[in-house]
Formats: sequence, structure tokens, C-alpha cells
Amino acid sequence: MGEQPYLTSEGAARLKDELARLKGPEREAIAARLRAAISQGDLSENADYHKAKEDQAFLEGRIQELEYLLKNAIIIEGSSGIKDRVEVGARVTVQEEDFPPETYHLVGAKEADPRNGKISNESPIGRALLGGKVGDTVSAETPGGAVRLKILKIE
Repeated sequence: MGEQPYLTSEGAARLKDELARLKGPEREAIAARLRAAISQGDLSENADYHKAKEDQAFLEGRIQELEYLLKNAIIIEGSSGIKDRVEVGARVTVQEEDFPPETYHLVGAKEADPRNGKISNESPIGRALLGGKVGDTVSAETPGGAVRLKILKIE
């Protein structure tokens, strides 16, 4: 699966909850659907059976993905206080030219949610910010063009 994934402790907890739900109630629900479809007889033209098998394959794939992530991820513990360099897990306040300052939470790719201020360490802006210090100006090549961001605060 490539690079070592990063997860915040909150993200890891959410994935553990999802894994427990998938391995418990979700698996049981699909098993019940399969039993009901099998009881209908001929499986070759049974749409319920084929849909249940497809859903089961998707579920098992997601379970494998979550187990891999939780086993191999580097868990970033949230720590209070000011940091001297930008790292995964940090909240970074930046300003682009004359625009108002924005705060981003730098997270692993699996937790990225740009609309809620969570950007991936693998994104162009995330990569540019990594290792930066307060006062540094970093450049990132984004799909919308080059941006220059001044780092105002790291926490």
C-alpha cells in the first residue's frame, strides 16, 4: 500500500469504531441477507444473492483496509503547546498575501477533509508546510496555480 500512513489519535479511534461495526452488525446483516437469498432457490438468476455477495466483498475489502491502516499507521498524539516546526498533527495558521489567515490541521491522507480544515501531509500545501517554522514563507504548486503562504502560528 505504499508509504507509511499517518493517523491522529481521534482518527484511529474513529477507524476502530468503524472496524468493530463492520465486523459485528454489518457482517451479521450481510450473512442474514445471504441466507435469505440462498433459501429462495436457484442462485444463477437471483439478484438478491448477487447483490449480497457484492456487498460482502466490499465489506471484507474495507475490513482489510482498516486492519492494515490500524496495524501500520503512525499514530500522531495531539499535544498542546507551541511547536517550532510544522509536522503531521499540527494546526498551522497561514496567510496568503492579502487574504485573511486560515488555519489547517495537517493530518494523514486517510483523514483529510479540506472543507473542515484538515489537509493531507501528501497534498501540495501540506508537503510545502512540513518542516516550516513561524515566519517562513512556503510555496506550493496547486491545481489552481502557485500559492505563497506565510506561516503565522504552529500549535
